[in-house]
Amino acid sequence: MLGVLALAGWVNAADATNPADAKEVAVIKTAHGEMVIEFWPDVAPKTVANFIKLAKDGFYNGTAFHRIIKGFMIQGGDPLTKDANAEDRWGTGDPGYKIKAEFNARKHTRGVISMARSRDPDSAGCQFFICLDAAPSLDNQYTGFGKLIKGEEVLLKLGDTTVGPSRSGERSKPVQRAGVESIKIVPAASIK
Repeated sequence: MLGVLALAGWVNAADATNPADAKEVAVIKTAHGEMVIEFWPDVAPKTVANFIKLAKDGFYNGTAFHRIIKGFMIQGGDPLTKDANAEDRWGTGDPGYKIKAEFNARKHTRGVISMARSRDPDSAGCQFFICLDAAPSLDNQYTGFGKLIKGEEVLLKLGDTTVGPSRSGERSKPVQRAGVESIKIVPAASIK
């Protein structure tokens, strides 16, 4: 009997997942290189789950950063950016639903990823932005749900993209496409 219990314990230990090993990160692949984002499920669990689901479904693959404001942020995640013919509607796309805001005490500093939204706090769905610098005016107003842990040089290169006027007149539309080849969700332990 002791041998069976010992064997059962060995099998269970081998099958057990270490929570630290189970942690996932997002790898955002662009023409300028890769950025790696860690998530904050402790403060924005539903937002993190939504982003991970969309990424795993391939929703973000082939999209673009359609709004870039130097020194402030880069915005992407709009499915309409996959279609050049829909350019006049870029910034308005969503996944067909909205998610409830999860405002939290995390600060919007360089590398923080947060959900883009309209004036309605509960209007986010898929669009996100990554801060290029501290943006305290966004704290407790937008749902920050993670932070860049690798690829700051890529973020800054994207932030230096030449822009022209957007449909609203704001100088934020990249002159050349700032494409997102893919966003993959991978185990954090696989990142070196």
